[in-house]
Amino acid sequence: MRIPRIFTPQSLIELSSIELDEAAANHVSRVLRMGAGRKLFLFNGQEQCHFEGEILSAQRKNVSVKITKRIPTALESPLHIHLGQAISKGDRMEFTIQKSVELGVNEITPLWTKHVDVKLNPERLEKKLNQWQQIAIAACEQSGRDIVPIIHAPQELTSWLNTIKAQEKWVLDPRGLKQESLHAAIESACLLIGPEGGLSEEEVQLACDCKFNAKLIGPRVLRTETAALTAISLLQSQWGDF
Repeated sequence: MRIPRIFTPQSLIELSSIELDEAAANHVSRVLRMGAGRKLFLFNGQEQCHFEGEILSAQRKNVSVKITKRIPTALESPLHIHLGQAISKGDRMEFTIQKSVELGVNEITPLWTKHVDVKLNPERLEKKLNQWQQIAIAACEQSGRDIVPIIHAPQELTSWLNTIKAQEKWVLDPRGLKQESLHAAIESACLLIGPEGGLSEEEVQLACDCKFNAKLIGPRVLRTETAALTAISLLQSQWGDF
């Protein structure tokens, strides 16, 4: 039987006992229906390790766990990937975040671009940001990652471009150059992915002015979520752990 992995933001110490936070307790007791004596793995998203634990007691909102063992891991890619993703409609943004975390991305910045067709007031935007972070956490629980990627607050494209210091920077563009095989070792990369309507020519040029390379990654036009995941896979294959 597969042992569940549970995220909890608190400090985890070998051979200690803890009370899970409300969200984790609810998931363990109500969703997974786990009781005393069951084993689980805990991680707090801050280091490359997780902890084996045994449930001491489980109630609706209170779950006590004995931490039995610290287990070091090495599941993070040697390539640090920052994804700048134009905010997309419906569940496409959620899908992109979930799958990019599974593929090993380290940071995601939602971006406002010219053709973004999503309107969020400050209250809804804060809720969305929390939702996106929870999706990243759930993707780590599922995929085995112990370091939780950062979901940054949404930014305007022009502001974001000037903050990027990665060694390899791509902006996906159907007018760009075909991706060629590169072999020089790098440790950091950044992707800029447009929304459903794509990036404007001016936005692509602005990215190129900030040392991004306009890349064409195939002969077919990809949806925004497909483009992000394809590009991440290419980066991981070239310089990461694929």
